[in-house]
Amino acid sequence: MKVAVVGATGMVGEVMLQVLAERNFPVTTLIPVASEKTVGKEIEFNGTTYKVVGLQTAVDMRPDIALFSAGGQTSLDWAPKFAAVGTTVIDNSSAWRMDPTKKLIVPEINASELTKDDKIIANPNCSTIQMVMVLAPLHKKYHIKRVIVSTYQSITGTGVKAVQQLENEYAGVQGDMAYKYQIHRNAIPQCDVFEENGYTKEEMKLVRETQKIIGDKSIAVTATAIRIPVVGGHSEAVNVEFANDFNLSDIRELLHHTAGVVVQDNTDTYTYPMPLFAQDKDDVFVGRIRRDESQPNSLNLWIVADNLRKGAATNTIQIAEYLVANHLV
Repeated sequence: MKVAVVGATGMVGEVMLQVLAERNFPVTTLIPVASEKTVGKEIEFNGTTYKVVGLQTAVDMRPDIALFSAGGQTSLDWAPKFAAVGTTVIDNSSAWRMDPTKKLIVPEINASELTKDDKIIANPNCSTIQMVMVLAPLHKKYHIKRVIVSTYQSITGTGVKAVQQLENEYAGVQGDMAYKYQIHRNAIPQCDVFEENGYTKEEMKLVRETQKIIGDKSIAVTATAIRIPVVGGHSEAVNVEFANDFNLSDIRELLHHTAGVVVQDNTDTYTYPMPLFAQDKDDVFVGRIRRDESQPNSLNLWIVADNLRKGAATNTIQIAEYLVANHLV
């Protein structure tokens, strides 16, 4: 199987290569793809050295699967060209997520929607993935009416430039700024650009993508997304209002038996999710599970996941695994 990784030298692309190797994905030929300035650079994968190629070269090689993590415009321009030669594209940008003709997939929730005809498949936003992993099984049983989410997002979601900014600030060095303000010892209440309604794109992704993945536009979602000086993953404080009442023990039991979710919820032993422990792991961690005592049928949760893995690379590769296992590529 020929697998192209578009954006192979970027932060998510590098994790994609790592996850492909860890999960023994059946790669016979790797096609690392990046911008023209890195064409010719060598990458080692599973003991073999590959040279980075440009996008047109990769299209000409007709890969079976192309994993994209190179920005929205690259995806809009090039995903259709790969699809036209028979490649199945799994795209990690926001380019195709809300396109009504494209599937938005979290494998544990809605992979069964995929068919051989899906040549461009959208990978959801990192903050959305970890939230819906927990919400989807709860919605099935109790029916979600409303979600209020505040996110505390890792700088790795912005990329290498943001990591360098924080490291420079730790060291007291002046350098390029990924953000308008210092991130060291700070919390910036802006992830991505602002839309006309005063919400950021990141906040509106949580609204729109949650409804599309779960398949219920009646779920009301409101979000505030905050950038914090953390590397290991994104954290979310989530308040959920259900149509039906619940027992906390049943909630814990349901989540305990949800694939890809780990319950860490014991206040006696100070056990709860944190980015410190989520980093480099593929699971979504949930804890601080407690009833919202201010109104009926409502629940508070704390959800943490490594945004580069389940929030990006791992989810992408899980989609590819589903396609292979079900003979859809």
